[in-house]
Amino acid sequence: MFNTAPTKETAVLIGLATRNQSLERITEYLEELSFLVDTAGGVAVKTFIQKLDLPDSRTYVGKGKMEEIAAYIEEHQVDMAVFDDELSPSQIRNIERILNCKILDRNNLILDIFARRAATSHARTQVELAQCEYLLPRLTRMWTHLEKQRGGIGLRGPGEQEIETDRRILRYRISLLKEKLEDIDKQQATQRKNRRDMVRVALVGYTNVGKSTLMNLLSKSDIFAENKLFATLDTTVRKMVIHDLPFLLSDTVGFIRKLPHTLIESFKSTLDEVRESDLMIHVVDISHHDFEEQISVVKQTLTEIGASDKPVIMLFNKIDNYTHIVKEEDDLTPVQKENMTLEELEKTWMAKDNLPCLFVSATEKLNIDELKELIYSEVKKLRELRYPPIQG
Repeated sequence: MFNTAPTKETAVLIGLATRNQSLERITEYLEELSFLVDTAGGVAVKTFIQKLDLPDSRTYVGKGKMEEIAAYIEEHQVDMAVFDDELSPSQIRNIERILNCKILDRNNLILDIFARRAATSHARTQVELAQCEYLLPRLTRMWTHLEKQRGGIGLRGPGEQEIETDRRILRYRISLLKEKLEDIDKQQATQRKNRRDMVRVALVGYTNVGKSTLMNLLSKSDIFAENKLFATLDTTVRKMVIHDLPFLLSDTVGFIRKLPHTLIESFKSTLDEVRESDLMIHVVDISHHDFEEQISVVKQTLTEIGASDKPVIMLFNKIDNYTHIVKEEDDLTPVQKENMTLEELEKTWMAKDNLPCLFVSATEKLNIDELKELIYSEVKKLRELRYPPIQG
């Protein structure tokens, strides 16, 4: 018997602990980068971290660290090097010459995952636009990989003399894709206009916090849900009724740290569902060790897309996976969130943000009835504001 399963590409991960980022924080970031590589179908085999005040303008990391990485890649025949920050075209070109393997930065990796996950014509168009805009300034360093990296765009032909021609083709392709997305935007705006009589509720949150699982549970639908990043790219809208009160519930693409701006712009029509919602349910993975920063990333992204002024329900999911460190009675160290019980965390968050707040487990169906009652209460308030009861 022959093993016909495709072998996974191997990757080394590279990050910087700068003066603005601690070693512990960059380690957490690289754990997420490893998850991104896994989602893209690869496997991370080694992590390299260097302490530098600022990234090296030529090679991101210093000369000594680059030599160490190159030696490891050559010895273990590693397929690619993945950097946790966006690299400039010149940095990628310089690094390629030293490492002699495929070079990806965080943005390129996220774009690749989006391309793999895009299931509809709309999502594929959005992703291709983002890829084209990412590719345009980087054509000068891609001639050794053109057949792979530009396969879906229709660009061919070796030789540096072709770059300007290919730039024109790319710009033309970008223009066509933008026109196509404008038509889609108009169609979806019309659909949203037809639904404006109903209160709209949007599930938002960091990627892989369980939004699609919650959507399936609440609306009894069968949206694809998986323990991978960016399982959902297209917005799904379902009509729901709780106690004879109808409203629309939408599941949206998850956010992530350093989400490429080209993706935010390309997914404008998808994110319009968030912008035009009446109520947001901010889903948080309470079992994640750094859920507070994930909350911050989501809030920052919502501000960037102009959706930070909506009423919000804070929904802490995955309580079945939550663990805390039990302090000894004589332990005098300050109380950290790692030492808190769920009850203590709940009081903290309800006091801190003064928002409706609930702790649930979508997979174990814990506190789901309470969630439905909370959604009903908030939707009813919004409904009465829009259509005040007749006095008399």
